Amino acid sequence: MRLAFMGTPEFAVPSLAELIAAGHEIVAVYSQPPRPRGRGQQLTPSPVQAFAEAMGLPVFTPDSMKSAEAIATFQSLDLDAACVVAYGQILKTEVLEAPRLGCFNLHGSLLPRWRGAAPIQRAIMAGDPQTGVQIMRMSLGLDEGPILLSEVLAIHPGDTAASLSDRMAVTGASLWPRALAAIERGGVTETEQVGEPTYARKITSAEARIDWSRPAAEVDAHIRGLSPFPGAWFEVAGPDGPVRIKALLSQVAASGGHAAGQVIDEALTVGCGQGAVRLLRVQRPGKAVQEADDLLRGFAIPPGTVLTAATTSSSSEPPRGEG
Repeated sequence: MRLAFMGTPEFAVPSLAELIAAGHEIVAVYSQPPRPRGRGQQLTPSPVQAFAEAMGLPVFTPDSMKSAEAIATFQSLDLDAACVVAYGQILKTEVLEAPRLGCFNLHGSLLPRWRGAAPIQRAIMAGDPQTGVQIMRMSLGLDEGPILLSEVLAIHPGDTAASLSDRMAVTGASLWPRALAAIERGGVTETEQVGEPTYARKITSAEARIDWSRPAAEVDAHIRGLSPFPGAWFEVAGPDGPVRIKALLSQVAASGGHAAGQVIDEALTVGCGQGAVRLLRVQRPGKAVQEADDLLRGFAIPPGTVLTAATTSSSSEPPRGEG
């Protein structure tokens, strides 16, 4: 088939590789424009752009797919279909209707649960026992189109957003050849979504702050769901003022009668509203990720230290203007 691929993060790279391996003609790859990254703030192509260029594929990085020029270019490609994986831009009707067979999206949840920008993080943060990957026909509504193929994945107790995303990316990529073959021969069944939707809003820095007053299982899920990005965080007193530390891995630990936010022992176990969590992997500003034991050898957080709690909130209302 004559395809366009539209994607940006590392999560999308296995899908592009699978489509190439399946022998499809990738006539265009669309990705978000290069962004400043690192200490030098050098313009850096997205993982999809870098992979596509290494494979010798033509890459387009329009600032907006809503512009007349971008739409006209897309329409001129004479596509059979477009495959979309975490592209990060809203597509207008003119784009969705340009390919002969339509535009199709790989989404990282079991829709209609966790429509929107951060489905993998939200599933872990909510304590969901399972999630999935689904290929859906795209529509103007936010992740509202009918489902073509699905694969369910368990969320393991130690999963972070990174580890779960890696598994989902590979599993999701494997769905594309089957889905496209069924679409091409007209043998695909499109199933409308059923149930009350929930919305995976983008994560804010304020929301990433750890609220130690919550039960330990919720704090642990919060930490793992935001690892490695943007990283759940807490503050502790330093010689020059508060130091913000990211918690990137944790586990629920035994506790008895300690205040929420109080450091219980020399292994960086912290009391919660119910129970406690032990922090296993952390990161200070400007420093590399460390095991908690390594942090404590150079940055004292003695037992009895109380870390300030914060109040976070969430909503199941649909987001506005997110793509």
